[in-house]
Amino acid sequence: MSGETNLARLLQSMTPHLNPGQYVFCCVAADHDCSALRPLASVQEAEGLTLVLPRESADAHGLSYDYVAAWITLQVHSSLAAVGLTASFSAALAQACISCNVVAGFHHDHLFVPSERAERALSTLRALAASSLPESA
Repeated sequence: MSGETNLARLLQSMTPHLNPGQYVFCCVAADHDCSALRPLASVQEAEGLTLVLPRESADAHGLSYDYVAAWITLQVHSSLAAVGLTASFSAALAQACISCNVVAGFHHDHLFVPSERAERALSTLRALAASSLPESA
C-alpha cells in the first residue's frame, strides 16, 4: 500500500507518538560489528557508519555521543514521495526553537528531538495538526 501524499491530510492526521527511552547518534568504523547493537537506523557516510541507538545500548558498548534525543513517530503512513510534510513540521519546530533530526521509514517519519524538549515538541506538532484541520472540524 502506498502512503498518503496530500499535505493537508498528512498534517491533519500525523498524530505524533513519543516512544519511551532516550536515543543517541553514534559514529563507528564502517566495518564495525553492529549485530549486538540493534540500531534503529544507520547511515553510511564517508567518515564512518552513523547509528541511531537506545542510549543504554551505546553506554553498554562504550560508544560516545553528544546528543541525547527523544524519539517521536508520526503515526500517519506518509508516502516517500510526499511533498511538504518535513518542511511543515520542521518549520513549526524551528519556530519553537527545537532542533529535529528526521529519519524516514517506509511507513512513518521518525523525529529525534532534544530529550529535554520532547513534551514541547509534542505540543508543537499537535498544534500544527490541529491548525491544519478544516474549519468545520
